[in-house]
Amino acid sequence: MERVIFSEDHHAFRASAKEYCDRSLVPRMEQFLEEKTLDRAVWLEAGKQGFLGLDVPEEYGGSSVGDYRFNAVFAEELSKVSASLSSCFGIHYDCAAPYLVDLGTEEQKQRWLPKFCSGEYVAAIGMTEPSGGSDLAALKTSAKKTDGGWVLNGSKTFITNGDMADLVIVAARTDPSKGAKGITLFVVEEGMDGFARGRKLDKVGQTESGTSELFFEDVFVADDNVLGTVDRGFIHMMERLAQERVGAAVSNIAHATQILAETIEYVKERKAFGQPVGSFQYNKFLVAELVTKAEVTQAYVDNAIVAHDEDRLSAVDAAKVKWWSASVQNEILDACVQLHGGYGYMNEYRVARAWRDARVTKIWAGSNEIMKELIGRDLGL
Repeated sequence: MERVIFSEDHHAFRASAKEYCDRSLVPRMEQFLEEKTLDRAVWLEAGKQGFLGLDVPEEYGGSSVGDYRFNAVFAEELSKVSASLSSCFGIHYDCAAPYLVDLGTEEQKQRWLPKFCSGEYVAAIGMTEPSGGSDLAALKTSAKKTDGGWVLNGSKTFITNGDMADLVIVAARTDPSKGAKGITLFVVEEGMDGFARGRKLDKVGQTESGTSELFFEDVFVADDNVLGTVDRGFIHMMERLAQERVGAAVSNIAHATQILAETIEYVKERKAFGQPVGSFQYNKFLVAELVTKAEVTQAYVDNAIVAHDEDRLSAVDAAKVKWWSASVQNEILDACVQLHGGYGYMNEYRVARAWRDARVTKIWAGSNEIMKELIGRDLGL
């Protein structure tokens, strides 16, 4: 079914994004897998092409397109190559950018955003903790006021881009007596005394993304690095989770749809018992169901993209589209592995990697179970 939410400008932008992916990313995927990270060169090239500053005003080096559909297009093209690429770049240009643009002071924006847009600075978001998971209100990292700033102590885990980030937006507890209302956001910069990175985490999938632990031991963070309002960090995070979740949904269905298209070509060519495996009635019916479910989900995600662009996507609707797209993505990819037979279990086939890469989407950006809890509460249950 034809998608109707994009204009000629979006199609032209998609062509540029695809060209960047084909030239700068696709030829180097094996290197990224081996090194378990992206190198700085791909960030600098993305910055040169203008992909990192879509939400950043022009005076700070961005393009300030003011249209979330461009964010979605770039995420889709990245996801077609690898879910890891969409994760790494998405955390930077789609998740971190709104924090810096919306909450940053004029001095902070002048200081950070030009290099953020150029790729000289890579951003990460430090929220998840070893004991916290999806429960952001229970974080233990603390910041205590001192002369001219704060002293930060604690740790974060599962941090995408954590292995190389120059700027980390860190959530810390500044007033334990206030619970969720006593959390503040800080920007920790590379080179600050006491800021250390742990090992690159050994994950089931998304090997290319440099996911790491981060440690903060008596890190002095100046008042100039407080992001937003003191003790309003939890609210700041909640206000921006809708974009993170719709962005996840965009990547989820783009990733699944690409692998499904490749699987359809495979079952047309692969023969068993003297005929293409796709011609067997069960497989034919299965593929028909998968294609239909993918298109229905794409229409749902497209509706969420437009709603978010028009500032009317609620937190509950973002939760719905996040969990549903992750569930459908995993259902489709599980079937694609099965349709490949034994080859679907081989690392040399993209379907095997995609299957592994997708499993985490039911966990991050708030687990699917948390999403359903939010929806249930909204229903008065």
